[in-house]
Amino acid sequence: MVRILLARHGETKWNLEGRYQGQVDTELSDRGIAQGERLAAGLRDIALDAVLASPLGRARKTAELCAAYHALPVRTDARLLEIAHGTWEGRLSEDIAATDGELLRAWREQPASVVMPEGESLQDILVRSREAFAEYARTYEGQTILVVAHDAVNKVVITDLLGMDLNRFWQIKQDNACVNVLEYDGAWRVVNLNATAHLGYLFSGIEQKGL
Repeated sequence: MVRILLARHGETKWNLEGRYQGQVDTELSDRGIAQGERLAAGLRDIALDAVLASPLGRARKTAELCAAYHALPVRTDARLLEIAHGTWEGRLSEDIAATDGELLRAWREQPASVVMPEGESLQDILVRSREAFAEYARTYEGQTILVVAHDAVNKVVITDLLGMDLNRFWQIKQDNACVNVLEYDGAWRVVNLNATAHLGYLFSGIEQKGL
């Protein structure tokens, strides 16, 4: 069996402001660093065999905080990159609504139908994340690994493993520095979803405007 602890990076200033980040390499906020430290402390007694992360700084830094307890290197995997928001990156929802209102509405109501302007679709994320997780299942048999990625990536992975339509993407929530537990033993199962107890709360109540 392979056990994957799938985490989301800590908060960034753009998360706090509600800006669409996509593949812009934003940094963790002070709170985001504290969240990463709490995630790391929560996982310090778990026997990790490997730590992987998206190459983006916010995910890599979160992973490094966790890896330090285990004296492990962080391996980056570009297949874990956040969805590319294209021309929406760096913008607020209200600004996007003024120029791409219909597309933004579709993103909220039928997300699988949307290709971001000069960016990606959920299907693009599905293809690369499915390839990555199939590889992890083969490579890390009998091991427990930490994978630190992003909101959209995590949601696509989870909806796929549960056999859900990608249009149900918004029914999965991923708080900053949450952790999900996934297991593979011939078939995937979700053991824990959006766990945040290590951060000091059962649920955050935070609704972010952008990814």
